[in-house]
Amino acid sequence: MVVVCPVYILSRRKSKKTDYSFLLQKKYTMKTLLFLFVLVFLSFSAGAQKIVRVEPLSWWVGMHTPLTLMFYGENLRDCSVEVDQQGMSVRKVRNAESPNYLFVDMDIAPDARAGEYTLLLRKGKKKFTCTYKLEGRREKSAGREGFSSADMIYLLMPDRFANGDPKNDATYDTAEKPDRNDYFGRHGGDLQGMIDRLDYIASVGATAVWSTPLLLDNEPKSSYHGYACADYYRIDPRFGDNALYRTFVTACHRRGLKVIMDVVTNHCGAAHWWMRDLPYQDWVHQFDRYTSSNHLSSVNMDPNASTHDRMVHESGWFDTSMPDMNLNHPDLLQYFKQWAVWWMEYADLDGLRVDTYFYNEKEPMSEWCKAVRTEYPAVNIVGECWTTSPAQLAYWEAGTKNKDGFCSYLPSVMDFPLQSVLCKALTDDDTSWDSGMKLIYRSLSHDFLFDDPCRLLIMAANHDTERVADEVGKNPEKAKLVATLLATLRGVPQIFSGDELMFASKDLTQGHGGLRVDFPGGWPGDTLNLFDASQRSTVQQDVFDHYSRLFNWRKTESVIHHGRTMHFAVEDNMYAYFRYDDNGAVFVCVNAASQPCTINWERYDEVLRNYKPEGKDVLSGRSVTVGHLLYVAPLSSLIVKFER
Repeated sequence: MVVVCPVYILSRRKSKKTDYSFLLQKKYTMKTLLFLFVLVFLSFSAGAQKIVRVEPLSWWVGMHTPLTLMFYGENLRDCSVEVDQQGMSVRKVRNAESPNYLFVDMDIAPDARAGEYTLLLRKGKKKFTCTYKLEGRREKSAGREGFSSADMIYLLMPDRFANGDPKNDATYDTAEKPDRNDYFGRHGGDLQGMIDRLDYIASVGATAVWSTPLLLDNEPKSSYHGYACADYYRIDPRFGDNALYRTFVTACHRRGLKVIMDVVTNHCGAAHWWMRDLPYQDWVHQFDRYTSSNHLSSVNMDPNASTHDRMVHESGWFDTSMPDMNLNHPDLLQYFKQWAVWWMEYADLDGLRVDTYFYNEKEPMSEWCKAVRTEYPAVNIVGECWTTSPAQLAYWEAGTKNKDGFCSYLPSVMDFPLQSVLCKALTDDDTSWDSGMKLIYRSLSHDFLFDDPCRLLIMAANHDTERVADEVGKNPEKAKLVATLLATLRGVPQIFSGDELMFASKDLTQGHGGLRVDFPGGWPGDTLNLFDASQRSTVQQDVFDHYSRLFNWRKTESVIHHGRTMHFAVEDNMYAYFRYDDNGAVFVCVNAASQPCTINWERYDEVLRNYKPEGKDVLSGRSVTVGHLLYVAPLSSLIVKFER
């Protein structure tokens, strides 16, 4: 008999002696000891069986996505597979190059019932079984709505946000142990810490949470970021477990917060379990010697690019610890389709963010996006396509009419062209030609390239860039202008945890490790708690209040979510624009100059004449009348709402 557990199907191979010496090395809670006792018992009681894993871990009735089970265990080649109940049947069994894998294409009947199904495997005279679960779907699961321009996304790094359970900082089955003094080490933040701080996240005005990857990253160093996955179906135990992740999502939904999962299809981690025994040798891209990607994303659409350069970009490894996945392999592509759908359904997610999107093979990734959207037509997926070229970025957005006929089926992309100039526009000393606020004006002038600019994810910073506070010279007034722009420009705004409190890098010489600072107050024993308003400085509270006021106001402003944009040429480093629709208009003036500016109402008459002349200042609440003298102070903004 093989015993199926929520995360693994556990077994013990006779030829290997199991080492339990780790039990003697640490103190364990009664709960942990009980789990380990069960593990030992299962290992011995299942000693004659061969199955180690079946993925996906479970499935659901009523899904569009075809189901292919990947079995892993000792010498499974040429096994037959049967199901002895109605509702689920085997269509085809396929061997892999490794003798230890089976790929089994399943059929699930339209009237299949949720429940446990017994799979019988035979090889010669040997028989063994495993239990596989089909679950019922949540009501209206397929119709869930993803994140959109109506949302504000709060990005956080779990390891650096809050430590709600210090007991899981180190686990017996993970390589790297915590060290808060190490810029690139694990610091102990986890899912429980995130759950405990959800009210804070909501108070900033966020309506969605994107955390960097939570799946197991078992690299010996720098595993805190999570981008080198070692198990696609397991939350890293230093963050929690699969069940706690579901609890986190449920807790978010109770507070009106959507959840976006960060996924990586381009590469896995060198410590991934299958790297010890690949199902196929072309499962990952392999070379005679280490070959890095050339990081030339332009080769994807460059008609002059060489085949060699395209190959190196697509197949080269992102890093020495990140083997590049071969999505041209049909079984791997199917694996990733099912994996994305599994997490969407299991955890009740609202969207996905795809890391290093354009490093993937582009045609298979189009199939992947299409598969996810077939299962969830209204869900959103945003791809990290890091280019400062608007034309190259637009190539990846679904709906773009590309000359080569390529369609990505990717609903949203990250607006790195805007990100690259947003803070720079506020810090340029030279405000002459093509500098200062003109940089933002020029960036938005490329909106004609995009199928729908409102679908772009806009940001001033994220976990891979310098902090906003560092970018604006730690000037709080400029930091508030960043918030004004993010809250009112077209697109889906995203802020990075701590920018609302003027977080700066701890040490810029330490690169990513220096800018991904711990959130003070997230750890037991922290002397400063910035989750508590009473412990913030006057400057921090002022910036926080600006963020909170703007983004909480934004929640109900459909004209900001979906309205058109009209902007006016920058004058004296003042940038003015409208977001407008048939019901109202929002006038935004961002004065990045060192002198006050006067609003020239006549200049904006082509918009204002369509609305009532009396408006309301969003930030102060005071009334504003078109035609009346109005100044905007240096390094400040004006936001006025006008009704039809």
